[in-house]
Amino acid sequence: LIGVVYTVIVMKLSLTTGLVPTLNVSAALLAFLALRGWTHALHRLGIACRPFTRQENTVVQTCAVACYSIGAAGGFGSYLLGLNKKTYEMAGVDMEGNVGTKEPGVGWMMGFLFAVAFVGILALVPLRKILVIDYKLTYPSGTATAVLINGFHASKGDDVAKMQVNGFTKYFAISFFWSFFQWFYSGGDHCGFSQFPTLGLRAWKHSFFFDFNLTYVGAGMICPHLVNISLLLGSILSWGVMWPLIADLKGNWYPADLPESSMRSLQGYKAFICIALILGDGIYNFTKIILKTVMSMLDKSKQKSAKNGEDTLSLVEQHRNEVFIRDSLPNWLAFLGYFALSVVAVITIPRMFPELKWYYAVVAYLLAPALGFSNAYGSGLTDINMA
Repeated sequence: LIGVVYTVIVMKLSLTTGLVPTLNVSAALLAFLALRGWTHALHRLGIACRPFTRQENTVVQTCAVACYSIGAAGGFGSYLLGLNKKTYEMAGVDMEGNVGTKEPGVGWMMGFLFAVAFVGILALVPLRKILVIDYKLTYPSGTATAVLINGFHASKGDDVAKMQVNGFTKYFAISFFWSFFQWFYSGGDHCGFSQFPTLGLRAWKHSFFFDFNLTYVGAGMICPHLVNISLLLGSILSWGVMWPLIADLKGNWYPADLPESSMRSLQGYKAFICIALILGDGIYNFTKIILKTVMSMLDKSKQKSAKNGEDTLSLVEQHRNEVFIRDSLPNWLAFLGYFALSVVAVITIPRMFPELKWYYAVVAYLLAPALGFSNAYGSGLTDINMA
């Protein structure tokens, strides 16, 4: 249920802003709120039940995060919807390389996700000991979630939890009733608070207005200041300067008889300029993380050789490591499962998408472990997920 709630939030953010902040900590809080309330209600009814533990809190939080992660990374707000006929026509029917459409459907989308989603779990199973125990990666957002859960279940954690739950309930009620109030004034696509001309009608025509949507206010509060400032700067440069100037060049830079939604018209400049900026920054960050990964691994190997095998771990750390690797999946089973699921994906995906050659999928699954390890290592160092 918590995963469904967060999936709705993630899908709305994916389809509107394309920016999905980290929701791990809030998922842990909501899991604690739901299960602690459930156990408290059972006690009030006289039904005996076991105490709510931090392990149960962690399992619920992990399942919720896994649920909404499929919604974010599964392509429901990006490439899966981009395969439909409407996007095909917007890109241009005569556009070179724009061939074939596939309308969204529950059947083939579930089959596609079953074919590709479970392979990544098995790819990093043999490397979990290296990433967590040997290299002692911190994973900042995961560590923050663990500290929060431990604080909830500590001896003095109830007071802190009550304060956070009260704050959560108060602002949840404000957001809910404000959205309900806005509904009374929604009369169409260009009506109501969502299209309120805050800065005037001329600015409203260039998409400069405040829609009074508290979802984006919350997303801006979660995201770092640099992200918010970058988004604001990008919106001013694009919608305030670049797009109006390019629109004035209609007939010179692109045919005047094409609608602005065509990829050969103004929409093409919007799409490819933004893609070029994102791709350039992504390649830079990916290269930086790869170099940082290699340098950190070399430093770790030098430190290991300098210690000459001396074990300096405390008894607590040794016990923690033992518990961590106790129930791990055997490496041979992980390799076998990865190979079997890769074969299934190589066979099924080209059947879903006839334009996709089978050897493309083979190359992708050969490169996936190396890229997955680099991404997992970089995420552990910087908390940046480059997937």
